[in-house]
Parts: sequence; structure tokens; C-alpha cells
Amino acid sequence: MSFLENVIARAKQDKKIIVLPESYERRSLEAAHTTLREGTAGIVLIGKKNEILVKADGLDLSEAVFIDPDTYEKMDELIDTFYEIRKSKGMTREEASNILKRDPQYLGVMLVKAGLTDGMVSGAVHSTADTLRPALQILKTKPDTKLVSAFFVIVVPDCQYGADGVFVFADSGLVQNPNPEELAAIAVSSAGSFKQLVQREPVVAMLSHSTKGSAKHPDVDKVLEAVRLAKAAAPDLLLDGEYQLDAAVVPEVGASKAPGSVVAGKANVLVFPDLDAGNIGYKLAQRLAKAEAYGPITQGVARPVNDLSRGCSADDIVGVIAITAVQAQA
Repeated sequence: MSFLENVIARAKQDKKIIVLPESYERRSLEAAHTTLREGTAGIVLIGKKNEILVKADGLDLSEAVFIDPDTYEKMDELIDTFYEIRKSKGMTREEASNILKRDPQYLGVMLVKAGLTDGMVSGAVHSTADTLRPALQILKTKPDTKLVSAFFVIVVPDCQYGADGVFVFADSGLVQNPNPEELAAIAVSSAGSFKQLVQREPVVAMLSHSTKGSAKHPDVDKVLEAVRLAKAAAPDLLLDGEYQLDAAVVPEVGASKAPGSVVAGKANVLVFPDLDAGNIGYKLAQRLAKAEAYGPITQGVARPVNDLSRGCSADDIVGVIAITAVQAQA
């Protein structure tokens, strides 16, 4: 069973409700059609039902729930809650009403906050900032979580490395230039996400252009400090660095460059030193190695809200919906 097949099967065991606020986007509607047909999750679409169904010509959305902000019976309750959350920042109730009625991103997150849905998937036509800003303002971070970050699940075909070709790449979508404390937090969160989604033991490599002192530079020092902090925060976690990519995932190279390491050559969670490296790395794997890339998946938010690449396909959205549903089960 492939990674995605396993995730979909688990989502079906305890079906959750996922809101898709980009309800006039054809790819989102195709993903809703597939998700409902396969029974992976319930789907909520935001907007005017008749207009959405015109966009969905040829698709079966008969089992979807449609929420029109102009007529939704729980709208006043959601507006009041949103106002209470944001009034300390100067928001008036009128402003809260205008935002929820005009911005489906905010309304989608409020549906998650109120427990009316279990998670949200968006970003096919919205930027990461526009997708995650409402989540950070309304849902905030999980208890005992210092940082919200993002990762991709990368599934490389016919690959003997990682967890039979399955990896987590982090942070590949959100934190631009993490300091050592942030990099350590990303590593610990990513290990937990790998264990939850892949159901295998995480083996975490902190990546660099250096392996075990082969280069000297402040960028290397940042990774080394992150390794120290992550080990202190999660002493039982299989985590080490700094490693070049080949030393992290290729057993022969790992044994040569870091003999005796329990991580070198065995890593399945790859923590990149900054967003440039992480974003370039996942796209190289996706485009050149023909890898499946699911994400960016958000970790550290109190309830699951996940972003999409604006270049995503409908099938990509189906995968992220299933992943979001499994995150909601936790």
C-alpha cells in the first residue's frame, strides 16, 4: 500500500469534515468530487450553491454541504466569536462581520474554530500568507508549540532511501530563515508529523553544506546549535547533524563521512537550514525525480489548516484533504 493509499484508508476509518473555501476554483471542486465519491472526508464549500454548481458542471457534489455567508444560520454566532478573539487588536463587530462575509478564508477558519468542521485546505488561488494568516490569528498555536512551520511529504518512486522512498522535507513552505531555536523546533515538530502520517520511526538529519565539520562557516554553526537544542528538547529522538544530503540518506556515504552514526545514511526527515534550500529541494525532487509532493502541510497550528501550492493539481488537493483529515483525527 502506498503512502497516500494508507492515509486515505486511515481517513475513511474516522471520517472528518474538511472545508474548502476556494469553492469557485475548478480544481477544488474536482477534489471535492473525488473525496466525496471515495468517502475519504465530508466536504464543506463556502459560497452561493447555484454559482458553485455552475462551476462544477459535470461533477457530483450532492453530498457536499454549502454555506452561504449571506444566509447561514450560525453566522451571527461566528461573527461574535471572531469579534471576541480580535477585539483586543482593535477590531469592531462591524469589521468582524464584513471580514467573515467577504473573505471565505477567514470564514473557513472560523468554521474550524467553532468545531463545525475539522480542518481546512486552501491555497490553490491564494498565497500562503493569505491562507495561514487567519489560522494564526484565530486558531493560534498548539499548546507547548513554539513555532508554526510547514513541510512536504515527498514520495520518491523506486527509491531505497528514507522510509522506502518516503520523506518529510522541512521547512519547505513557511519559515524564511530560522534561527537555531526555530530550526530545532522545526526538527522536533517534523519528527512528530512523520511519525503521525507515515507511521514509521523518524530519523532526523539536520542538513548543511558541511558534514561533521568538513566546512567552517556561521551557517554551519547555526545548524550545529540547532542540533544541540533539538537533542536537549527531545533526547530520545534519532536526530543528528550537520550532514550534507548524501551523507544523510545514502548508507555508504553516511558510513564513510560519519562512521558509527545511527542517523547518517538512514534519514527520513530532512530539515533544511532555510526556506530557500527547503523549497528548492522539494521542487528538485518533484520535478526531476518525479516524486509525489504533498504540501505544504502546516504543523504547530491548534487545528489543521493546510496550504496548497498554487501550481497544484486536483489530485494534489485530494491528497492534502486526506492528510488534513488524518491530522484532525489526532
